[in-house]
Amino acid sequence: MATDEAAVGGAKLLDVDAFPAGFLWGSATAAYQIEGAWNVDGRGESIWDRFAHTPGKVKNDANGDVACDSYHRYRDDIALMRELGLKTYRFSISWPRVQPGGRGASNPKGLDYYKRLVDALLEARIRPFPTLYHWDLPQPLEDAGGWPNRDTAERLADYARIVADALGDRIGQWAIFNEPKTFTHVGYWQGTHAPGRTDPLALLRATHTVNLAQGLAFRVLKAAKAKPQVGGVIDVAPMNAATDSDADRAAAQRWFRFLNLWFLDPPLKGSYPQGVLPPAQQDALLGCRAGDDAIMRAPLDFIGLNYYSPWVVRHAPRGNGIPGLDTQADWAAGPDEKTDNGWDIDPPGFYRILREITQHTGGLPIEITENGAAYNNLPDSQGHVHDRKRIVWLQRHLRELSRAIRDGVPVRAYHCWSLLDNFEWAEGYTQRFGLVYVDFKNRQQRTIKDSGHWYAKVIAANRVV
Repeated sequence: MATDEAAVGGAKLLDVDAFPAGFLWGSATAAYQIEGAWNVDGRGESIWDRFAHTPGKVKNDANGDVACDSYHRYRDDIALMRELGLKTYRFSISWPRVQPGGRGASNPKGLDYYKRLVDALLEARIRPFPTLYHWDLPQPLEDAGGWPNRDTAERLADYARIVADALGDRIGQWAIFNEPKTFTHVGYWQGTHAPGRTDPLALLRATHTVNLAQGLAFRVLKAAKAKPQVGGVIDVAPMNAATDSDADRAAAQRWFRFLNLWFLDPPLKGSYPQGVLPPAQQDALLGCRAGDDAIMRAPLDFIGLNYYSPWVVRHAPRGNGIPGLDTQADWAAGPDEKTDNGWDIDPPGFYRILREITQHTGGLPIEITENGAAYNNLPDSQGHVHDRKRIVWLQRHLRELSRAIRDGVPVRAYHCWSLLDNFEWAEGYTQRFGLVYVDFKNRQQRTIKDSGHWYAKVIAANRVV
């Protein structure tokens, strides 16, 4: 066994594959992807209900009406978590389940569900780690303009107050948003996620509303009696220039700021990263008003980071619809090794982006809130799921995470995406990320995959095995 003594958080690591004492191991899910029960107990319609029920928007016209049926099977899923040895569970709260119209009165049955879920997690000695918003905007708010409408920021703050009042005595850590880059870019610019709009100006306005909403929700949650820790979750990636040309390298730097810092600098600095939008046009493009910098600024207690794959970036002289951002980027980088959904495999990129982001966040604690891979292995004749490639993928990434921690990146938790095979947004049920196989055609029967059993060994040993 190789050894490399290093001090991490006051503890010494002698094993390069080991993690600090007290490190939290867990998994992650999202409400629309697993809960089902889309129209029961007073739940309202979300943009994903509307989008997925529109023919042609999701592969095979799939939807999340039933998904993994975790609304009814959450106790079974917590039993699986206990079998795996999870210490933390990241889930999201469905806004339309709690506040069906996105404004006004709450739905007691929706809140009762999350109270039961959180109480069951606490009974199982698993940390409940909720995300306030994971892409399921109530449809009435989209009808009123959606995230490009500044009023949506106030609506999120009201929703946060409802949830904090109901669950604040049970929750120690909250995440406000999951991947705001994704739901704004893909939902309002590229149009392949809900609500399916393709308007660059709407995208820019949406990003600003989200940053305002984050600041407002942060203050609401911090005002709760329990005084929780509050953070945000962003997806990050290294930006690799397509060529060595000055133009491509400059484009990669612009894209780094637009993807990795656009929702990080506003809470930490009260401003947007420079060198993305033309300075003379930025306020007008975003819809900024006097005082917005103070609203956006929020001294987050921690940062959640999601990592999957790097980007390849090139200069685009014809532009992409956003003034000044003459850049094109894609996850596809050529014939290199890929997961089953075509994403590049780059474990060293995990280490690299952690080091780069830490330069911007300083000593703020970091939680890896998503990290995982799609491998679509099916059960064999004995009912076992042998997903060796996922094990290797996780081994390689966890070793890079351990290396980053030894080199001073303050990571305190890791959540594998995902606990369960689930509804993977526009991909429907064609891509499987779970540690647990779900048979969607046979009563959502759950089977722990080989990768799940391997992950349980990692947790028990607190090191990569």
